[in-house]
Amino acid sequence: MPVTEYLERNAKLYPDEVALVELNPDEPDKRRTSWKEFDLIQPSRFSPYRREITWSVFDEKANRFANMLLSRGIKKGDKVAILMYNCLEWLPIYFGVLKTGAIAVPFNFRYDADEILYCTELAEVDVMVFGPEFVGRIETNAERLMKGRLLIYYGESCPEFAEDYYELVADSSSRTPGIALSEEDYGAIYFSSGTTGFPKAILHKHQSLTQAAEMEQKHHSTGRNDNFLCIPPLYHTGAKFHWMGSLVAASKAVLLKGTSPRTILETVSNEHCTIVWLLVPWAQDLLDALDRGDLKLADYDLKNWRMMHIGAQPVPPSLIRRWKEYFPNHEYDTNYGLSESTGPGCVHLGVENIHKVGAIGVPGYRWECKIVDENGEVVSQGDVGELCVKGPGVMTCYYRNPEATAEVLKDGWLFTGDMAMQDEDGFIFLVDRKKDVIVSGGENIYPVQIEDFIRRFDKVKDVAVIGLSDRRLGEKTAAIIEIKEGMECTKEEIEEFCQGLARYKRPKEIIFATIPRNATGKIEKPKLRKIYGADMLVAKENNA
Repeated sequence: MPVTEYLERNAKLYPDEVALVELNPDEPDKRRTSWKEFDLIQPSRFSPYRREITWSVFDEKANRFANMLLSRGIKKGDKVAILMYNCLEWLPIYFGVLKTGAIAVPFNFRYDADEILYCTELAEVDVMVFGPEFVGRIETNAERLMKGRLLIYYGESCPEFAEDYYELVADSSSRTPGIALSEEDYGAIYFSSGTTGFPKAILHKHQSLTQAAEMEQKHHSTGRNDNFLCIPPLYHTGAKFHWMGSLVAASKAVLLKGTSPRTILETVSNEHCTIVWLLVPWAQDLLDALDRGDLKLADYDLKNWRMMHIGAQPVPPSLIRRWKEYFPNHEYDTNYGLSESTGPGCVHLGVENIHKVGAIGVPGYRWECKIVDENGEVVSQGDVGELCVKGPGVMTCYYRNPEATAEVLKDGWLFTGDMAMQDEDGFIFLVDRKKDVIVSGGENIYPVQIEDFIRRFDKVKDVAVIGLSDRRLGEKTAAIIEIKEGMECTKEEIEEFCQGLARYKRPKEIIFATIPRNATGKIEKPKLRKIYGADMLVAKENNA
């Protein structure tokens, strides 16, 4: 069934129960004075920056937005982009789009003006909803963006080139629009991370959205009494579909604007959160703050917190070992996925398999996996090959890009571009991105293996290993290392520690710097290659 039916079910069965809470510690009370009578969001009595909505209000707001779109001629197959920071309105707007039969198109809030224009035209967007933070970027190309499109502004002081969200939905009906939907209808377009150029548009049917929601609830046994803490951006499949486990379970979730260790612990404590999804940097920061004594667990009420899970990037086993020292009773899970597979979960570890920390896990609910060589043949157990996945969450295609689609979709299998191996127990271990493999002197070197090793050094906060051009070897390994706050470290210390690696895997260059990660926690290796690869090559040429 379409995922919208879960929202409508919750509104009928649990109308007065809280569905979503928004916490914004950095901007208390900022929007209070501009709320309109028709806006059903009510300020909570607990805190000046805390807002909440019930399931019935959630559904009513989605219906208002849907009926407004329908009144403006939006129909099945049209595209509605959402360019907003996380807020209490984000999900009702998203579900409002789905209820019309239109296709929801979430935009990365880090896009610059040209990327916004590019993705708008690539996805053939008919409507764009955007927040106040993006006025300047929209205005840059407003003339082209306005052609044949409705621009809707959510916030105070609506710009002249857009229409006001509040005014548009003020008189719209709060009744379900009644558009017939099936799992075969198109539901969403998500964009690839764009690490090799401008993003590709990934088209999914409603079947994918429902699969992701039901899988998340099943994988983490999300129940009516759970409370999910969601911190990552909702435009990303990971955040949204992890939250959808709460939708299926009809349980509360908290949208937190803030990633500091203190803010996370305070929120878990005050809101009685039970499930928390963290990115690797946030988990590392929290553990480092506990190590330094900046925070003390005894100062917080954490008895309800039952699970911590991580996704979006490889998880260092050393991080989980440290985590279990502070939180020995926590369940732990990790999830693997791509936007092309509707986000996380096509492979997942499972809370019962913590003894396999380091693996990404086994095929997820309703998924199949295989590991193949360059000819598409399944490799022997223990050998490295490309991970392929197959299931009801695989994308339909890269929208308007049949060539790219043909490269990754073959007989229903999605070729992920990730190199992996399977152990004797059937658990899959991610080795590296296919494009990130370093070929040095004829040897294949997998950066993730080196990164996991270096992270064991107690002074290291984060590390990224990349390949740099080398006249003799073709490529050589370079380790960019971020040291923990308040510590000092020398190259000699790192080199001594790396004696534990096979000689050909030892980094030939060691660089101390901050590791750039994107909004979903993934290391931005193309940026590192551009910074250090180009600079070093120029230096070498100048010294030659």
